[in-house]
Amino acid sequence: MISQIPIDVTNNFLKLRNKLIGLTGKAITDFNMIENQDRVLVCMSGGKDSYSLLMFLLALKERVPIHFDIIAMNLDQKQPDFPVDVLPAFLKNLNIEYQIITEDTYSVVKEKIPSGKTTCSLCSRLRRGIIYRTAKELNINKIALGHHRDDIVETLFLNMFFGSKLKAMPPKLISNDSKNIIIRPLAYCSEKEISSYASRMNFPIIPCNLCGSQENLQRKKIKKMLLAWEREYPGRINNIYKAISNVEPSHLGDRRLYDFENLNRVNQDNDELIFTEDLIRNLNVPLNNISPFAENIAS
Repeated sequence: MISQIPIDVTNNFLKLRNKLIGLTGKAITDFNMIENQDRVLVCMSGGKDSYSLLMFLLALKERVPIHFDIIAMNLDQKQPDFPVDVLPAFLKNLNIEYQIITEDTYSVVKEKIPSGKTTCSLCSRLRRGIIYRTAKELNINKIALGHHRDDIVETLFLNMFFGSKLKAMPPKLISNDSKNIIIRPLAYCSEKEISSYASRMNFPIIPCNLCGSQENLQRKKIKKMLLAWEREYPGRINNIYKAISNVEPSHLGDRRLYDFENLNRVNQDNDELIFTEDLIRNLNVPLNNISPFAENIAS
């Protein structure tokens, strides 16, 4: 396999690359995303995140003591001016198995969605169905998506603001049809660092002409809000992400998760801290060291 590392490699780039590979390995281990003999379908959009995901998984495949297959997949949705030769050339150069699936979902979306309305919902449903069908045909048992930490945090706020739900993107889940396991190995990686890595790798980025031109998408507004917070309070996005993994059902209000109705007796021996400085300070505990899946991956 060709490593695809830039010629003008610097120590800073190698540190960044190894950090991102390590965080990917840690997420895989923490959520048991990939096991021995798995067949992993890596969904390639042609964006920076999916390119980075593929490269990190290929690097881990060479280093970890288990065997898993990687099959890259791109869906050509027949968008105008889509460069059909870009991804096949890139993937062929890596000498890996890949599939290019052609389905004219672009025309379907344009026909069904009125001009000026958001196309993402229908487009994603159509893509999902095609991905699931392809996974079945290729005997895939894990589907890897390129969503990163910032995507997960943005989804949390979208669901709170517009869906009245405390819900984000889980790093691992079973699909609605109960036939596919979806994994997001970039769950611990920040968009800023992925962008820096992808820029140095000079990936042949393919823009999305179907949804990328919709400047008023609510996700873009959420992203702008979070970036403003990050500039004012560096580390805030990471703290929000860690809060998703540090949930206290007894301090929320979901009666399905905590038995508030029968909480009628006070335990005098329990001096639980509620909103004290000690408790708040404990929320800022950093992530654990790199996990065994990502050990000894630096090259």
